[in-house]
Amino acid sequence: MTVLRGERVTLRPWRDDDLAPFAALNDDPEVMQHLSGRLSREDSDAMVARIREHFDRHGFGLWALDVPGLGFAGFVGLSAQVPFEIGVPGIEPHPHEIGWRLARAAWGHGYATEAATLALRHALAHLHLPQVVSFTVPANQASQRVMQRIGLTLRGEFDHPRFPEGHRLRRHVLYAADAPDRAAAEMP
Repeated sequence: MTVLRGERVTLRPWRDDDLAPFAALNDDPEVMQHLSGRLSREDSDAMVARIREHFDRHGFGLWALDVPGLGFAGFVGLSAQVPFEIGVPGIEPHPHEIGWRLARAAWGHGYATEAATLALRHALAHLHLPQVVSFTVPANQASQRVMQRIGLTLRGEFDHPRFPEGHRLRRHVLYAADAPDRAAAEMP
């Protein structure tokens, strides 16, 4: 599996000793406030199993994030394809998503930006993905700042189909980056 290294971060394969700190991260109400809720240890471990299967199937996915002084600090990476149509003009029907989830101890140091930049470059330059998207609820300003810093641009809003009408997490903002050759080909 590919390992991506930056000046301060490493994106690497998951290890069994990541399971406990990942479960603690997933049980932290502040970390999970803009997501669908805290995860039990069982659900957290099952998520890691799905992440590992994704890597086996696709050769990329959500890498474990290591940072200095903390060791395991969460994940950053790519999903195979969003399993639903987003319905925003200029967005592929089932684009690949870049995302991250970091422990609070890793917040505010630029680790998410550095690691997401590595993952995005890998997606566009090495995997040759035509487009990469990221989305979150409008209230998640920290995640939106990471999206902007790594070069994604705001493309619109949509209602996430996982959440029912009226749910506080239904409305999402969508950011995207196109592969350089695609963006050039679409210029007037």
